[in-house]
Amino acid sequence: MNDPTRRLLLSSLAGVAFGRSTLAEAQDAAPSTTDSTVLVACFSRTGNTRVVAGLLRRALRAQEFEIEPATAYPEDYLATVEQARQERDRATQPALRAKVADIDRYDTVLLGFPIWGETAPPIVRSFLAAHDLAGKTLIPFITHGGYGVGNSRDVIARHAPAARLQEGFVMQGEQERQVMERVDHWLRQQPFRR
Repeated sequence: MNDPTRRLLLSSLAGVAFGRSTLAEAQDAAPSTTDSTVLVACFSRTGNTRVVAGLLRRALRAQEFEIEPATAYPEDYLATVEQARQERDRATQPALRAKVADIDRYDTVLLGFPIWGETAPPIVRSFLAAHDLAGKTLIPFITHGGYGVGNSRDVIARHAPAARLQEGFVMQGEQERQVMERVDHWLRQQPFRR
């Protein structure tokens, strides 16, 4: 899990996925997405979910938003696990670093996050509580470490009750080699893509 080569690769892919590329690379990317009504919003601690977000953003020519807490989670994995457990148990909604300024312009929101402690991370609850998604199509894309999605779908439904919640995309996070093929296959089957 702490393989530095894997982390470097994921960080590199994640940077490209969320537009942290050079100007030359940006010019070769998909056409401008300023008129897109699709938003890809993602929280990712290690980069697995960010890779999926980048693939979705490019394939859909969507806008992007990285969900970040106002105060970053600790670098230490066990400290992050403990903090997330406490936030979950206390039903804390950590402060967001930023909100989507123009959420009204989006018809579809793809919401990405990893599973933490068999549920959505507390910062995802914060994102949902901070944005009015009433009437919008809300499609989760979730990565997990092997235990499945837990109660994350219920969390989303509870915090965005007026959104049109769709099934979404789920993938075990440690299978990066299969990510692109599975995301592409899933996208080809989606009615919102047509």
